[in-house]
Amino acid sequence: MAAPDFWSNQDAAQTLIGELKGLKAVVDSYAVLTRELSDEIGLLEMCDDERDRRHIAEAEAKGPAYEHRVEAIELQTLFTARNDARDVFLTIHAGAGGVDAMDWAEMLLRMYTRWLERNGYEYRVMELLRGEEAGLKRSVVEVRGKYPFGYLKSEIGVHRLVRISPFDANHRRQTSFAAVDVIPEFDDLEIHINERDLRIDTFSAGGPGGQHVNKTQSAVRITHLPTGIVVSCQNERSQQLNRKYAMRTLGAKLYRMEEAKREQEFAKLYGEKGEIAFGSQIRSYTMQPYTLVKDHRTDVETGNVQAVLDGEIDEFIEAFLKWKGRKY
Repeated sequence: MAAPDFWSNQDAAQTLIGELKGLKAVVDSYAVLTRELSDEIGLLEMCDDERDRRHIAEAEAKGPAYEHRVEAIELQTLFTARNDARDVFLTIHAGAGGVDAMDWAEMLLRMYTRWLERNGYEYRVMELLRGEEAGLKRSVVEVRGKYPFGYLKSEIGVHRLVRISPFDANHRRQTSFAAVDVIPEFDDLEIHINERDLRIDTFSAGGPGGQHVNKTQSAVRITHLPTGIVVSCQNERSQQLNRKYAMRTLGAKLYRMEEAKREQEFAKLYGEKGEIAFGSQIRSYTMQPYTLVKDHRTDVETGNVQAVLDGEIDEFIEAFLKWKGRKY
């Protein structure tokens, strides 16, 4: 950062500053905690069991808070992969289950946006493809903040919901599926996109109707013909901006595909999800005949389904990161 040409490239400079902030957050947290614990231990060693009972009791009461801070720092040290600090595109696809699956995809979008807001992330909904009757067929959210990929990679996979269907006149139990993908965003892509490999379509952005309907062809859909990857963006009023964001999403997807091939993990990354149907889920959310959310990788579970759907998923994320750390 002391280099005279540091600010000649604003984007690269901001990226480096963001990386520095992330590293300093871990180091500073550790330094502060170490200092506080050292002071606390020093005072306790000088305490008299009889005369200083009150201080000893206060120190004991601080134990759980210190333990939580130690666990938080340990969690941050698990972010060692080179993509963990990158911003991401969070994508949700409705799977098997018809209109219930599309409603489930919208419930997941709400769950993740609640979690993002609670944890101070910036996010932008880039695409919403609504179902004909209810819910969402697909949504794409750009997420920026502190280790977005590091935290959200735990959510990659198929999520299963079991509940009494609100769309069934006979009130039967319905099982629905939705797939979540989290793709790291790259500033300087190491992959060339040939314009001749692209089919670019423009269309009117969808809306709730009336004055909200976009009557101009501002939305953009890009198909990468060699791979069949399709991306779109309709969030911006300008077709140029929508194309820019769609190209960034496409570049990120192509980069990850090439990276996975080089590491011989392509089948693993996408095979874990497989079909968005029975037998492929990473986590189940059961609301009938009992309430239970269970992660099938870590076996972490809770009966408070509503809290989870309101964005309280930290327990599952932390368990996954520790499980992943032990596994590799």
